[in-house]
Parts: sequence; C-alpha cells; structure tokens
Amino acid sequence: MLNNDSLVLLKALKFSAEKHRHQRRKDREASPYINHPIEVAELLLRVGQVEDPDIVTAAILHDTIEDTDTKPEEIEQLFGGRVLSFVKEVTDDKTLPKEVRKERQVETAPHKSVGAKQIKIADKISNLRDIVNSPPAKWSDERRLDYVNWSERVVAGLRGVNPALEKLYDQALSKAKETLQPHKK
Repeated sequence: MLNNDSLVLLKALKFSAEKHRHQRRKDREASPYINHPIEVAELLLRVGQVEDPDIVTAAILHDTIEDTDTKPEEIEQLFGGRVLSFVKEVTDDKTLPKEVRKERQVETAPHKSVGAKQIKIADKISNLRDIVNSPPAKWSDERRLDYVNWSERVVAGLRGVNPALEKLYDQALSKAKETLQPHKK
C-alpha cells in the first residue's frame, strides 16, 4: 500500500507534468521536459539516498516557478512551505539577464540549504548527461564546453553534502570534458 509520502510524490509528478505539458527539452529529439525533473528526483533517491520527501518533491517541482506560469503560492498551498523554500532556492530570477543569473548561481551555491544543494547537484548531473548524450540541437561544442565549465564552478560551491551525488557529478563532468575538449596533438 502506498504511504502518504508516495502519494505526495505522485501529486507532485502530476502537477509538474501538467505545468510542463507544452515544454520540450532543447535536444534534437525534443524530449518531453518532464523527463528532466523526474531524472533529478530519481538521482536523489537512487544515487544520493535522499530520504527526505520534501527534498524529492521539490526536485520534481524545481523548474515550475522558473519555467512555467506556476506561482509560489500554488506550491505552498499544495506541498507546504518547506517544499516551496527548496524550490525557491533553486529558482533563477528570469527578470535578470542570463549572464547575471549564471553568475548568481555560482555566488549563491555555498549559501544554499543542504536540500537545495543536493537538488542542484542532481540537476547539474542531468544537464551534463544531456549535454554529452543528447545536446541542444543548436549548441556548438564550444557552447557545450562553456556550460560544462560553468557547471563545475556552481557545483564547487555545493560540495560537502552528498558524497555519492558529488562522485556521480565528477564522473559526468569527466565524461563531458573528455567528449568536448579539443584533443591536443
């Protein structure tokens, strides 16, 4: 029988799927966007052994405020203030220019809660895997490598919270650099 935590996770999956229903990833296959938050949550559970249901729920919802019409009040009403707090911690302010948002991620990473740090690490693992295995159709190798190097700067400030996730990130980073860096002759 399902427990209450399982029901909340299913509710979050349904909510996130509905909010992201018209979105696609930037890869050549235009994968359904919902695959990304599902992977982030799955990494937290399987690799990171994260047992806090609020962290896993927030992982499923982590892009809803940033990328959809979701209001913070909706998340708080449906999933509680703690889940909302994690989601807000990992949400970029889309009113700012992209370069400013990226630099803010680097600057704020060390100051995030343990839960938000774990979500961000899992998010970066998912994104690095996509950069290597199913890259955005219009991204050059140089742009992909820029993302890889930037993600390394972000994750540097997130370390010390989950060795298993950090190890998997390091493996994804190594593979991405090996794949994308020009080979020296």
